Amino acid sequence: MTDIKPISANEELNDELASAVQASLDDELDEPRPSGPLQWIIGGLAVVVILGTAAWYLSEYVPIWTKGTSVSWLGTIEYPVYAIIFGLLGNALLSALNLRDRLSPGFRTEFLIKTGLVLLGASINFAIIVKAAAPAIAQATLLITSVFFITWWLGRLFGLDARLRALLSSAVSICGVSAAIAAAGAVKAKKEDLAYTASLVIIFALPSIFLLPWLAGLLGLTDAQTGAWIGGNIDTTAAVTAAGSIAGEAPLQIAAIVKSTQNALLGVAAVLLTVFFAYKIDRKPGEAAPTASLFWQRFPKFVLGFLVASIIATIFVNSVGSQAAAPLIGTANNLRTWFLTFAFVSIGLELKVSSLRRAGWRPIAVFALATVANLVIGLALAHLLWSGFEIPA
Repeated sequence: MTDIKPISANEELNDELASAVQASLDDELDEPRPSGPLQWIIGGLAVVVILGTAAWYLSEYVPIWTKGTSVSWLGTIEYPVYAIIFGLLGNALLSALNLRDRLSPGFRTEFLIKTGLVLLGASINFAIIVKAAAPAIAQATLLITSVFFITWWLGRLFGLDARLRALLSSAVSICGVSAAIAAAGAVKAKKEDLAYTASLVIIFALPSIFLLPWLAGLLGLTDAQTGAWIGGNIDTTAAVTAAGSIAGEAPLQIAAIVKSTQNALLGVAAVLLTVFFAYKIDRKPGEAAPTASLFWQRFPKFVLGFLVASIIATIFVNSVGSQAAAPLIGTANNLRTWFLTFAFVSIGLELKVSSLRRAGWRPIAVFALATVANLVIGLALAHLLWSGFEIPA
């Protein structure tokens, strides 16, 4: 497939994030989401578009402005960095003006992330997905299982409630906010626990976007190992995409495949949690056992869109040739860039730290220790499973 440079990064900061928190929180916990007056929704979308356009403008022109100067290193900053910074600055300003909560219905982070990831599939040759399936499934299974039980044990050691342990364990081991949302529905967690877990996910994911690509270079990891480490260890799909984009196109492709594989196991985890809490924690007589429809409900369906987009694009390129397909694939990449840019802005706009102060330090300690374990185990698995892996051209 033609080598078209992405402009970097997109589950859900989706698979999911703080916007997904309230939206899915309402869905899972059976409470209607207040969408707000139309003018506030439009206003929120306008803020996202304006800040996203400013972030794109800087990413395009700072390299030109600083070329040959003492600050030429500024030209190496990728657009996800500008987008997140603009989102955080917008968050602070709107909060000071008491406008952020009113405009928040227009911050459609989850939709933007998932759409960007589906478009990402159009730039990945399906041969890569097929070749990477075996190590990706092995890594996802081993990493999720080990990190989940380590986090669960740490939570019990620190005296956390079983439901909060389930949310933290799912978020760290699987895919961040999306996993926490699915777990919240499965174990009937409190809204406060979900909001708290989502905030932790975002706060820990933001520095990982920049830290992991840098560490991968420092450790001399291959493109495949770098992508596998990023995809398996950063807790949100959008942050994975951002970090993968910073690391390069090849690591981004592997990172997306690995993270999508973990996302696909989200439905299995949700069903298992439902069974465990129904029969071991809640012990409510007569509660219906999980069904196939419940599994489908929990399954992250954007993963199917990602795969379908890759298949269609691969067939198209093989039919008309890479040169003829380049303009169309390039358009898909440009659209992906815009959707992801807006998603990163929304992430910054939706970040909340107020819930962290209410929950105390113990969940933070558990999450931090579990994140370290996740990084170490993920690095070992990336080295073991992806050594010698060659990314198809």
